[in-house]
Amino acid sequence: MGLGRYGVLKGHPIDRVVETKDSPHYQIHAHSGAKSWRIAVNVQSSESHEEMENSFLQFFIDGDYRHPFLEALPGLAEGFHKVAKADRKAGGLCLDFIRGNFFDRAAMRILPVDVPGPMNDLNDFVDGQVKRAIDTPGSMLYAFGADWGPERRRDKVFGFRPGAGVHDIHMNQGNRGRHKKDNGVWQDGALFIHYPGQSRWAAIFLKFQSQWWHTDNRTGDAIGPEPVLAPPPVGTVPIAVPVSPPSPEEPDHKVRIVAALVNPAGPAPEHEQVTLLNTTPEPISLRDWRLTDGRGRGMTLTGILWPNQAQVIDLSPEVPLPNSGGLITLLNAQGLKVDGVAYTREQAREQGRTIVFGRS
Repeated sequence: MGLGRYGVLKGHPIDRVVETKDSPHYQIHAHSGAKSWRIAVNVQSSESHEEMENSFLQFFIDGDYRHPFLEALPGLAEGFHKVAKADRKAGGLCLDFIRGNFFDRAAMRILPVDVPGPMNDLNDFVDGQVKRAIDTPGSMLYAFGADWGPERRRDKVFGFRPGAGVHDIHMNQGNRGRHKKDNGVWQDGALFIHYPGQSRWAAIFLKFQSQWWHTDNRTGDAIGPEPVLAPPPVGTVPIAVPVSPPSPEEPDHKVRIVAALVNPAGPAPEHEQVTLLNTTPEPISLRDWRLTDGRGRGMTLTGILWPNQAQVIDLSPEVPLPNSGGLITLLNAQGLKVDGVAYTREQAREQGRTIVFGRS
């Protein structure tokens, strides 16, 4: 079914409020022109402990974020831009945590929502990025999610009228139970902050622990084994703990994309290459595996990838890697994502230099 009113809000952040009661949200007040918006960011699950074991969200926050998708955002006009369901696909103005290679799954962390003291809970980490944006003249906020309003009454948090805002600022697929109706591909929510004067971006990605990582390519419904929940952080001064690794039944990271030659020396047609590494102690058959680009175009692989060995794959013309930035994704024979990377225009600028993807 999916979100009915998905899109992106572009506006100036001017205020924020941390809510810790009922269903906790981190609330942001933003302006687009003369219009006010409230951006409601979930920082804790509303599910009970009996249903979920714990209610902490998984997060990835980067104060110096880079991804080729960002190049399309500064040209947008201020305000909310709705993305029709027909336009929620690769290459569109939309996000998909899994298919868009926006971050490494293994880089996500978990923290409680509200703990006394500085920089020891999720609110602190989100607030650090948002407060910096509020305090920096010219900064711009991009909130991907579902909009609501206009409402006749005043906004319940910031008091402006008419009330309006954006919510679902989190992964919106892989749900089971009562939230399954919200599933869809290329409709995930996130926050991006742009500092034009510094040529710098920050990014905030959030995911509920109850959401499956592997999802159906058409519906966004959960597929594969149930996610493994990480134990909650403990102690009076908790530190962010990594999410649980993929279960043995999942294909994630058994083969890694470790490098790519995107801009080979010499004239076109270029001889582009991708280097794969088998991280396991077992040989892996690549029969019917696929390497795909940012628009889903791909080539089928063959052969054996030997234990702990790397192999250079010569790409066919069906998988063009643009020098302007792009995605490279590795899928197994069942179509499940094994690994994925993104590279920017800056990384591909130098002709003949291989891009090395250093990750956890």
